[in-house]
Amino acid sequence: MTFAVILGTALDVRWHGPPPGAAPTLVFLHEGLGSADLWRDYPARLAGAVGCGALVYTRAGYGRSGPATLPRPTDYLHREALEVLPALLEQQGVREHVLIGHSDGGSIALIHAGGAPRPGLRGVITEAAHVFNEAVTRASIRAVTDAYATTDLRDRLARHHDDVDMAFRGWSDVWLSDGFRDWTIGSVLPGVTVPLLVIQGEDDGYGTAAQVEAIVSQTCGPAEALVLPHCAHVPHREAVDATFAAMEAFCRRVLRATGTPEDDVR
Repeated sequence: MTFAVILGTALDVRWHGPPPGAAPTLVFLHEGLGSADLWRDYPARLAGAVGCGALVYTRAGYGRSGPATLPRPTDYLHREALEVLPALLEQQGVREHVLIGHSDGGSIALIHAGGAPRPGLRGVITEAAHVFNEAVTRASIRAVTDAYATTDLRDRLARHHDDVDMAFRGWSDVWLSDGFRDWTIGSVLPGVTVPLLVIQGEDDGYGTAAQVEAIVSQTCGPAEALVLPHCAHVPHREAVDATFAAMEAFCRRVLRATGTPEDDVR
């Protein structure tokens, strides 16, 4: 574990495989209650399969990274995508790369790709990304907020976050706030022109197929949707083989085997 100071905050940054000067990089963006730890060995496995490096980092207020200021503003995902992520990629020397984002991380990847893509962005993979706030999302967050107060959920999450209350409340409070009810990233989707792989579980309690439809229909690059049966909110753990195979094939399509960008990919 190493730390990179980005916009004044120390972020937990982890690298697997070759450095960016030697191969493309897969950049992993965690979910709303996640961290670098919670990706487990998935980044290293996928990067190894496609001959890339993997950059996995933890956002402020989560995991072992420095604190965030609470309450989070309603544009916190936009700030991460348009300010923090570009600064991190520049500092770390990332060149050709693919963004892989889960849930909140998927939204961040889309906002970045549509609003402030770094040179060398070759594609985006999302898992359970949100592009607008649905009633089912708010209902599920209310339910998990109750579980946080009444079950051992807090203790289980505390294993992965130095300040578990900051991590949880920073996520739940903003999503349930009145100001976030009409949140959307629709304005940036037409700016996404790189290839997309959009993954969602059929049984995802945090979002419906309308999220996938919005991403595919409103972005302007080639977009492939993969809706997985018997899978909820975490495809890379709940449908491991299908998710891994789809991600591996996508990365191979948008990146040369030699690690240089595909000139004909748009």
